[in-house]
Amino acid sequence: MKNKYLIAIIGPTAIGKTALSIKLASHFNAEIISADSRQFFKEMRIGTAVPSVKELAQANHHFIQHKSIFDSYSVGDFEKEAIIKLDDLFSKNNVVIMVGGSGLYVDAVVKGLDHFPEVDPSIREELNSLFEKEGITSLQTQLQTLDPEYAQRVDMENSHRLIRALEICIGTGKPYSSFLSNPNKERTFKTIKVGLTADRQIVYDRINRRVDIMIDEGLLEEAKALHKHKSLNALQTVGYKELFHYFEGEWDLDFTISEIKKNTRRFAKRQFTWFKKDETTLWFDYEAALEEVLKALEERIS
Repeated sequence: MKNKYLIAIIGPTAIGKTALSIKLASHFNAEIISADSRQFFKEMRIGTAVPSVKELAQANHHFIQHKSIFDSYSVGDFEKEAIIKLDDLFSKNNVVIMVGGSGLYVDAVVKGLDHFPEVDPSIREELNSLFEKEGITSLQTQLQTLDPEYAQRVDMENSHRLIRALEICIGTGKPYSSFLSNPNKERTFKTIKVGLTADRQIVYDRINRRVDIMIDEGLLEEAKALHKHKSLNALQTVGYKELFHYFEGEWDLDFTISEIKKNTRRFAKRQFTWFKKDETTLWFDYEAALEEVLKALEERIS
């Protein structure tokens, strides 16, 4: 049997991963699975930069808007479903393309999830109560103290992730990051990671333009329709949670948009930190020619 290859397109938000994934899918006659946890939810189209109708028509995509914000859907659920889907896709083709900026979800498919010990559920209840009373800052401060390494790479604006890490820190007396080095699960395919990068200012400029485009395309209306469900985990997401402050009269619109841009830039910085850990990744400038990427892939495959 020929080797099966999963080509994972990674990099920060707004760098051009979708465009490259479609070009590679066309070249290899392959299908695409999304590992972008923000794009799973059908109610969140504009604010998560879901591929356009035209882009979706150029290749078969999976795990795009296949869940509702009201569904319980974890990274573990995604890992199981993605592996089943990959088995099916690899039965038809030796190459599958995966694309996404959610490092944890990419790693779940490539390596499998780490194992965490069971901890007293009352710890999570106490942390949830603390979050409700004092806000996210208290969680951020605790994590920086108990696990500064993980605090450097987690989305510090995602309360769900912070609470998950803190309950492990408190329940075990060990840093959450100490459990992130379990042996990889065996996979029936080989993975080649292709990373897109650019000078930081270019990335930031692209992010700022994307946010402006989202506003023009109706992000305010999309977020307003979701405001009443703001406590749902899926909506603890940059681009939505800032607008909830605006709808509640706490911020004016100009400040809100500037906060979306700032928090998205911070998110991109954390994405770089996460993805740079893997020294096997093939990195390319975001404007690299397709031929350059294909040459490197062919060398790696051969």
